[in-house]
Amino acid sequence: MNCKSPENRCSRPKFGLFFLMFAIVTSYNAIGQTDSAAVEGFSLDERIGQMILFGFSGTKASEKSAFYQQIKEGKIGGILIYDRNIAKVNTAATLTKTIGTYQQAARIPLFISIDQEGGLVNRLKSKYGFPKMPSQAWMGKMNDTVLTASIAAKAAIAMNGLGINLNYSPVLDVKQATNPILGKLGRCFSSKPSVITEQATAMIDAYHAYGLLSVVKHFPGHGRSTTDSHLGITDVSSRWREDELEPYKNLIAEGKLDAVMTAHVINKQLDASGLPATLSQKIITGLLRDSLHFEGVVISDDMQMHAISSYYGLKQSIKMAIDAGADILMFSNHIAGAKNTGPDAIFNIIKKMVKNGEITAERINISFERIMTMKMKMDMR
Repeated sequence: MNCKSPENRCSRPKFGLFFLMFAIVTSYNAIGQTDSAAVEGFSLDERIGQMILFGFSGTKASEKSAFYQQIKEGKIGGILIYDRNIAKVNTAATLTKTIGTYQQAARIPLFISIDQEGGLVNRLKSKYGFPKMPSQAWMGKMNDTVLTASIAAKAAIAMNGLGINLNYSPVLDVKQATNPILGKLGRCFSSKPSVITEQATAMIDAYHAYGLLSVVKHFPGHGRSTTDSHLGITDVSSRWREDELEPYKNLIAEGKLDAVMTAHVINKQLDASGLPATLSQKIITGLLRDSLHFEGVVISDDMQMHAISSYYGLKQSIKMAIDAGADILMFSNHIAGAKNTGPDAIFNIIKKMVKNGEITAERINISFERIMTMKMKMDMR
């Protein structure tokens, strides 16, 4: 890990004992011990907390805030950085200090995550002194993997220096010019799965080389949609094509993927019940896990997007996502018109469901092991 900033990076050694403990018990699993061995030493509260990823308000961290206390209590496993968290002056120093403050509060290292795709989805803007990052559409048009790797490397160095360790990028969706939230915004590399695979590989490799983990999105394919799942139901059943899985198949086979983000799209070709992918066991467990053999972390897209929040109750959607196979649930408190909630409310819902048997402790343990395995990679880079 980079230790350039005293506020942010040099506090990391306190987490080494947790990862050493986890590494030891998971090595026992490899020689025949039960899965439960890998979670010894971690409370149920800590295990549940690792499944919760939240957005926060403001550009500075306050040790008196409820959000800080919830991190300290282990109810949050990761945070999201948005434009609202980017100070207009002393940007890098302020963000580094904020991230460092939250990291120091956590007993288990936090995922510090961001949407830094490039182009229009660009939190770390050049006007604040960060490297300019063109869109994936531009990179795909250039179709030069060396160029893409160079762009991704500069972005990764900048993010790593701030204390960011996880980027929601690259987008693996196929390009369709009429798509209102992806194609029209230049967020897709190409309409050709082979080009998407090549460009994504170059980007992920560069991220990994400079200490950044990656979340690809939006599984099992959002590119041919004609509506925006931020706003409501998005059904791709009649437009989705099997070639949209090719980049996932290729990258999983090559061992490139740290995490996959689910889409809130309905795809009756894959789940005739019409459940959004984030809530579909057939799509997450049946397709992604069992058929494509992905063993890493599954992260939901924002659970407050209206494709989920306007049609499913909070408790219902949380239970369905966990049952479907999601490991981490994202709540941004950033969606217009959606009801905001706090990490403690999500934590309490999950814990109550475990206590009354609606969700098993073993199901929590499975996600915890995946998350901690991914965080061990984060800690070693």
